[in-house]
Amino acid sequence: MKTAVTVILLTVATAPIAAQDLVITNARVVDVNDGTVSDSAVVIVEDGRIAAIVTGETGVVDILDTPEGAATIDLMGRYLAPGLLDGHVHVSTAADARRALHTGVTTMRSMGTSHYVDIGMRDLQAAGYLEAPQYLAAGYHVRPPAAEGFFQDHPELGRMYGSEVRGEEAVRAMTAAIVSRGVDFVKTNATERAGLPETDPRKQFYSVAELRAIVEEASAAGIPVAAHAHGDGGARDAIEAGVRSIEHGTYMSRETLTLMAEKGAFVVPTIAIVSDLTIPGGDYDNAVLNVRGRHMLPRVREMARNAHELGVKIVAATDTGYGPESTTTLAHELIELVGIGMTPLEALRAATTTAAELFGLEGRIGAIAPGLEADLIVLERNPLEDIGVVQDVLMVVSDGRVVVRRGDWPDTRPVS
Repeated sequence: MKTAVTVILLTVATAPIAAQDLVITNARVVDVNDGTVSDSAVVIVEDGRIAAIVTGETGVVDILDTPEGAATIDLMGRYLAPGLLDGHVHVSTAADARRALHTGVTTMRSMGTSHYVDIGMRDLQAAGYLEAPQYLAAGYHVRPPAAEGFFQDHPELGRMYGSEVRGEEAVRAMTAAIVSRGVDFVKTNATERAGLPETDPRKQFYSVAELRAIVEEASAAGIPVAAHAHGDGGARDAIEAGVRSIEHGTYMSRETLTLMAEKGAFVVPTIAIVSDLTIPGGDYDNAVLNVRGRHMLPRVREMARNAHELGVKIVAATDTGYGPESTTTLAHELIELVGIGMTPLEALRAATTTAAELFGLEGRIGAIAPGLEADLIVLERNPLEDIGVVQDVLMVVSDGRVVVRRGDWPDTRPVS
């Protein structure tokens, strides 16, 4: 009997992917810092960074000092916005990472994978071998029922195998092990999950003392902590313990949100993926979750609305793996954020400048300005008037390289 063999082609380069020098003309540049849009701008990209932005007539490119051999791209009056930052993903394959990139996500924060796949992919992308968004990696979750793979990667902690990781000593040991692998964030579960039929998303996992032990262990290495929490009690204790962000926060009260605002913590509400719970297909397709999602969706929207009113920093995220069955993109989260009362500009900041602040990458990404990394998207219409246009990204530039070009475009040409 013959065995069928399936060959999967990954978008991994055999040599580092080089940035392109670009001269982008006739661009309407969206400034997410001040909310303005400049007409007829020229953006020069050199060595993967934005070298200059000049506004004026179309012919201004003829008098600029442009990089030799740079390709020109005429946007023909289309809108140029910063590449998007997804604050919470579970991407663990090259194909899924490429799908995320093609939606306009140029940086993403991984909030959990097995066997530290996100660290490997982060380093491959940073070295230029993988066509993917820039990664921030978290590895495993610190949670009572630790993943089976964690003990395969850390047999030195076999004494905890088969039992729940509880108590300050145990959570410190698990946190230290994860930090030792070079993560950018530590993620812990302050409450149970919402995406499993048998779990109770309100149920608290860890005490404030255990959460504080996790934060102290991570902070000693300069690593921030993100806490998954749906229930109010678990979220409040995580904030008291000093976490940098709450992931989801579905049932958080106004009192807890007020505490977040006082402490400068971020909330990553992931509203769109809760909407996914309520419909067939997508990342979740289960009757129990369908019922749960219909209850959770108005609650998480209410929480996000309260967070916005109270001045809590909100970051946009999908909580998806960008797999072949995924139906949620970051654009859907931005639409949800506008739906809870944010302006299109505020929603766009949640996926650019505010997310960059959460990531600790402000001054590198999240805006269009000289010296920043050239992560850019091109849109047909003004996203500050219609955030829904982000569903249809016409071009993606990642680290100064054009990776997506959709629609009818004139050929690029070297600058003479």
